[in-house]
Amino acid sequence: MKNSQTDPKTPLPFLPAKETGWFIFIFDLYCRWLFHRRFDKVNITNNYKPGPGQKSIYYLNHHSWWDGLIPFLLNQRLFRQNARGMMEDKQLHQYPFFRKLGVFSIDLSSPRASVQAMRYSVTSMNRPGAALYIFPQGKIEPFRTSNLNFKKGIGWLAKKVPEADLVPVGIHIHTMQSDKPILDIHVGEPAKFNRSESSRNIKKQLEDELSELLFTLIK
Repeated sequence: MKNSQTDPKTPLPFLPAKETGWFIFIFDLYCRWLFHRRFDKVNITNNYKPGPGQKSIYYLNHHSWWDGLIPFLLNQRLFRQNARGMMEDKQLHQYPFFRKLGVFSIDLSSPRASVQAMRYSVTSMNRPGAALYIFPQGKIEPFRTSNLNFKKGIGWLAKKVPEADLVPVGIHIHTMQSDKPILDIHVGEPAKFNRSESSRNIKKQLEDELSELLFTLIK
């Protein structure tokens, strides 16, 4: 019998989020220290303020290892919502402590497993004041302001959770002003799009919204 840990063809089991209050508190202190130590500056421009009970889906570009911690940073520092996020299944099985922060797994190599994760996302958004952080590019890619090429699930999700704001978040890490990297984060206004359109058209509109936001980070 083949072991699922050594056989790459054997799918990994889905891991749901398992928030733990005390762990979130401790990790928040660690995360603040870590960003302070590793970056020369962390600049956050925020143009979004969710109202009481507002549900939000934040979608971010994905161009560095640090992206996995940025949703936690934003939610703890700015939004304080009932937040969850997705992580590639291989990564979450390797670092299961992220489940205690509200992270659940997604297997992008399997359409069936991806559907399971997306349905779990919709269920998660039923919670009061829920928020979801996603990286619709699906993988780390070089920073760019165009041709973002999202996975199609974001359009489906936008239609399934019509009460949620879709909020673009641009991330840029660079060393143009210091030998230590500078982290620039720009949270935009809720994306404007027609939810009655097809998921494909919505996906394209959301790509355009984030592209415009990313362009402001390099002006």
